[in-house]
This record gives sequence, C-alpha cells and structure tokens, in this order.
Amino acid sequence: MLTPAQIKSVCETMSVGTANTQGLPHVNTIEQPAQMLEVLHCPDHNELESARACSKEGMAEKPRDVKWQDCNPKMDTGLHPSVGHPLGKDRDYTHGPEDVRRGLLDSLKALKVDKIEIFYLHGPDGRDSYEETLRTVNELHAEGYFDKFGISNYVAGEVAQMCEICERQGWIRPTVYEGHYHVLQRGVEDELFPCLHHYGISFYVYSPLAGGFLTGRYDRGQQIEDFHLSSSWNDGYYDALDIIQPVAQKLGLTMAEMALRWLVHHSELSQELSDAIIIGVESIGNLKSNLTDLRKGPLPEEAVRALDDAWLACKAHMPTCWR
Repeated sequence: MLTPAQIKSVCETMSVGTANTQGLPHVNTIEQPAQMLEVLHCPDHNELESARACSKEGMAEKPRDVKWQDCNPKMDTGLHPSVGHPLGKDRDYTHGPEDVRRGLLDSLKALKVDKIEIFYLHGPDGRDSYEETLRTVNELHAEGYFDKFGISNYVAGEVAQMCEICERQGWIRPTVYEGHYHVLQRGVEDELFPCLHHYGISFYVYSPLAGGFLTGRYDRGQQIEDFHLSSSWNDGYYDALDIIQPVAQKLGLTMAEMALRWLVHHSELSQELSDAIIIGVESIGNLKSNLTDLRKGPLPEEAVRALDDAWLACKAHMPTCWR
C-alpha cells in the first residue's frame, strides 16, 4: 500500500543537459525535463538540487529551454572549490570571499532566478579560513539570495567548528548537510550524525543507490569509469551484493527498492529533523519507480537482515564517506 513519503525527496538534476555532457545524457531533450518536472509537481517532492560542479550543463544551464518556473519548485545549488579538482576543470572557484559571491551569482544567473532555497558549500578547499568564507555566506544571505545554508563533505569536527563560528558571530549557520548514506555506507552514523543532531542539522542523502551500484548494474571485475565509483567499489562490496541479490529475488523485490525502503523505514534518517533523500533521474520511468518505492512500507524482516549482513560483509572495505 502506498502512503505519503515519510522522508522528503529531492530531485538532483546532474543528468539533465545536452547529450554526451560529462557522460550523462539521460535527460537531454526539451520535453524530458518538462515531463520530469510534471512528475515532481507535488508537495512531497518539489525541490531540485542543481550542483553545477557535477553537471557541466545540466538544469543550471537549461532553464532557457525548460519552463520549470511554471512548476514553482524549490531550487538548491552549491559551490564546489573546483580549482585543482577533477570535476572542476572547466571552472575556477575557491571558497575565498570573492569566489563565493561570484559562484552563487553565476548559479543564480544560470538558473534565471533571484533567490534559491539552499546554498551549499561543497567541501573545504584548504585555502581560505572558515571565518572569511562564512562571513561572505552570511552577507549573501542578508542580501536575500538564499533561505538556508547547507554544507557537504565536511567531517564532524569541521561541522562543529563552522557552527561554533557562526553562533559566536551571530551569522546564519548550516542547517542542512548533504552526504553519502546507503545500506552499504553507514559510516556517517557513528560520528557525523551525532554532531548533526547536536546542532539541529538536517541530513540530505546523496546517491542513495550508490551511483547505480545498488541496482545490480555492475558485475564483479567490470571497469567502472565513474569518477566517484571507480575509487570506491571493491570485492567487499560485490560480496555484499552476493548476499542481497538472492534475498531480493526470493522476496520479489528489486535491489533498488530494498535500498530505498531501507532508507525510509530502517535507517537513522528522521522525519522530525527534516532529513531528505536526493534521487537521480535516468528516465521518467526511473523517476516514477523510485518515487513509488519511497512511498512503500517497511521491508520484510528477512530483507532487513540481509541488508545488515551485507553491511557487515563490506564494512571493513568502506570508502571514506566524505570528500
């Protein structure tokens, strides 16, 4: 039985753009993004995440073609310290005061909006002091360019340091954290989650299906070209899939469904803390399927046990859950 989703969903737009852009041509016609937005046009999931560092064109560069404003979605975007980073070869931002301002205004111009819902700092750059960066973020918020301040890819100690600076100075502080979390990546539960809960920060799950790994699309030994996946997945993770797959088949479930329902009903995500799950889009059918799975009930006990056993099998091989 389907019910309203207990955990809010946000749609990321990394795969929206021109065909063959960054190897992500999934949603690349004028009609497809419009259809995507029509599916999303409801209170349960009317928020879009558009990180220009991850999508060379994407939704942040397509609004001239897509009438997404008609759906009135909430828009989130962020700034990655792209200088020297593989994903930032076409951009040259740091988290210095001038670049923070330039980066946000560049995104607003690309999106053709005056204001966004959440502005993220996507990871420390190691070049500039937190205080100067946070001062600029506060100024931009005071000027009315965004409602909420988010951060991503910071360790717990860095999160605490940033929050303490903001509270001491009376500046807007982070209220949203975007990070990796799924059935085979639970490292955030031990240290990061307690820190976020202490400061009242919502957690937005990025890549809940591990870039497609938890759909079963990859085989052991297969060459993975994706920048994020290639350095992370190893035999320990394929051993975990070997535990999940037969149980999924026995129960008539897909692995993707198991992963998404686990996040909603069996993980440490909290509706009270306004946590959310960011879902990707490969096709309109894929989007509808994922949204449907998020509205299903708890998993059978056998499925939960299999997912827990899979986590124990790969825990020692767990990649860093930030950076």
